[in-house]
Amino acid sequence: MRYFLHLAYKGTKYRGWQSQPKARSVQEVLEKHISALLHQKKTVHPCGRTDAGVHASQFFAHLEVEQKIDFDLVFRINKLLPNDIAVYDLIKVEDHANAQLDAIRRTYQYYFHLDKNPFLEETSSWYDIENLDVKNMKSAVDLIKKYEDFRAMCLQPDAHNSTLCSIFETKLKVEANNRQFCFEITANRFLRGMIRLLVARIIEIGKGQLSLKQFQHALQTGERVQYHKSAHPQGLHLTKVVYPYLEMK
Repeated sequence: MRYFLHLAYKGTKYRGWQSQPKARSVQEVLEKHISALLHQKKTVHPCGRTDAGVHASQFFAHLEVEQKIDFDLVFRINKLLPNDIAVYDLIKVEDHANAQLDAIRRTYQYYFHLDKNPFLEETSSWYDIENLDVKNMKSAVDLIKKYEDFRAMCLQPDAHNSTLCSIFETKLKVEANNRQFCFEITANRFLRGMIRLLVARIIEIGKGQLSLKQFQHALQTGERVQYHKSAHPQGLHLTKVVYPYLEMK
């Protein structure tokens, strides 16, 4: 019998989703409390993996059990979980449903700001820069939708069977007199490090360190640009995961 857990977490205090030795992870904490409630060791299988410091306002994981859960697991587990992890729903699904493989769309948002702000520190990335060319940045964001192969925007392209991604939507929201930004991207899948590499290139374009022509060349050819740095992790949020058989707000 299979259930989906619908949850969210603030990733600041975790070394990402995945359990790992000598490091606190979201998966470890969640599995610890679920196992305690069900009186047997359980594994939760995620819709994806987030890196250290990355957040998720919508996340799904599936759980296999022998018998129907006949108590309010959501209420009980939220009493046990730390304040930076919350379970919203426990959803009975078909036995073959898979939180990772069945997802058809994922949306990420990346927040960054240009003025030091202690209230944004953990959920948005601070870049101490001035006079970004917002017009060119928006042009770069629009270019992304025209391409499918993101080999140039992947940390380990050879680790993937394919570097093709279908990009459904991209946008750059600008607020606070061009001092706060949100890059949003929706696709069927993402490669390792892809979004943070894209954001780093967009910021470099805004700073005049990378031209739109160079960015487009990288997307066309799969060749990495000279400086292959990633954007800071804390600005990245997984905000929506879509399944063909689930209707979620």
